[in-house]
Amino acid sequence: MLMICLLMVTSPAVAEVLRGPATVVDGDTLRVAGQAVRIHGIDTPEHDQTCLTAERVAFACGDVATRAMAQLIGSAPVVCEGHERDRYQRLVAKCFVDGRDLGAVLVASGYATAYQKYSVDYLAYERQARAAGVGFWSGTMQNPAAYRDRDVELATGDCHLKGNISDAGRIVHSPGDHSYAKTRINTARGERWFCSLADAQAAGWRPARR
Repeated sequence: MLMICLLMVTSPAVAEVLRGPATVVDGDTLRVAGQAVRIHGIDTPEHDQTCLTAERVAFACGDVATRAMAQLIGSAPVVCEGHERDRYQRLVAKCFVDGRDLGAVLVASGYATAYQKYSVDYLAYERQARAAGVGFWSGTMQNPAAYRDRDVELATGDCHLKGNISDAGRIVHSPGDHSYAKTRINTARGERWFCSLADAQAAGWRPARR
């Protein structure tokens, strides 16, 4: 009985494996075999985040990271291996194309950072990329996690509803909505925070459909 218990304690968790063509959602998120996958150990700029070139010219670095991942994959099949899912139910996994670790390649190219909060697997690659001044390290990039946290700093009191303006119109996102986490508020564009859904609707915003 003791031996059985020891085997249960020491046996590694069985990896969940996804294989097939991949759709690139952003620099660190894919869809493989119909499931969302968050690349383990890396973090890339958000879709609305800007960085600066060495000449201090702003550019959409989130889009650049997305294109870099897409170019790495091309039309090749992807194999992703993970042991857990995040709060959005994405499989957190290392993904490979022809044996190449996509996370390692993206960090080494300077188009992703090592997500040290969760892993130091790619920290050496980031240090090399920084030293070489490649990718985003040729200019200036705000840490993606710090960029995301600005929403927390801007939200005050109980006013956590996000009034977003897009091609679809004025939409208010409540915590728990499908797009709440990735929605960013730019007050310069007329976007704003709301304290209640009633306030948002009275101001002309409609609730998100999901």
